Amino acid sequence: MDEVSRYNLERWNALVDADALFTRPYLHLDAEAARQRVDRDGMLGDMSGKDVLLLASGGGQQSVAFALLGARVTVVDLSDKQLERDRQAAAHYGFELMTQQADMRDLSALNTAAFDLVYHPYSLNFVPDATEVFAQAARVIRPGGMYYFMCANPFASGLTENSWNGEGYLLKEPYLQGEKIVYPDSDWVYDRSKYPAARPIQGPQEFRQTLSTLLNGLVAQGFLLLRLKEIMADAVNQDAEPGTWDHFTAVVPPWFGCWTTYRPDIFGQ
Repeated sequence: MDEVSRYNLERWNALVDADALFTRPYLHLDAEAARQRVDRDGMLGDMSGKDVLLLASGGGQQSVAFALLGARVTVVDLSDKQLERDRQAAAHYGFELMTQQADMRDLSALNTAAFDLVYHPYSLNFVPDATEVFAQAARVIRPGGMYYFMCANPFASGLTENSWNGEGYLLKEPYLQGEKIVYPDSDWVYDRSKYPAARPIQGPQEFRQTLSTLLNGLVAQGFLLLRLKEIMADAVNQDAEPGTWDHFTAVVPPWFGCWTTYRPDIFGQ
């Protein structure tokens, strides 16, 4: 386990202990709500009997959504405490799913060409080089299968509501692939009153993935781009007070969502 993995493991286990937003299982879903959670873009068809890998996606959220849609679900996450949330959520619904503690950069514990869909919520920026993850995804996905990932908008990595300078959200870091970006957690991530100040949780440590790295890295592994979407807040508020999260996400799309299909035949792989 390298320094990056150790940092991520310690941080996410602490976030589980603090009951952070992204560690809370979805315990009140039906099939319609589950579809809305994982397929707002309408890219997925019938998931019944499909083999789905939830990559770096512990927490009992997307896993139970796909299980409700009839998929056979495997969850890979570095955090053992996040995986425990998945097992708790599955027990709540009476589902069976597989969990595997592993780094997203090493999926050697999984079989080759084992999945129809690799679904990868926000975590790609937690490692220095996205292309290592793309190579792992390509190995475990079946030809014709789909790979979805969410990542930071490359041009806005490191910006938060705290970047407001009175006129706008100031870009000041160099646009470099793999650049380490450290910033404080926003207030909405977890309730500070439930986690004593004497034991502060380490803030996010992320790495910029440039647009060329993302797109060229996908092509190099045999992925075709189906849809790219800038993701903003669920409810954009143009009238929000500057310097707040609501205003920031109305001005800057913080995230990208990318749907691809694995077609090694087209690239001669």
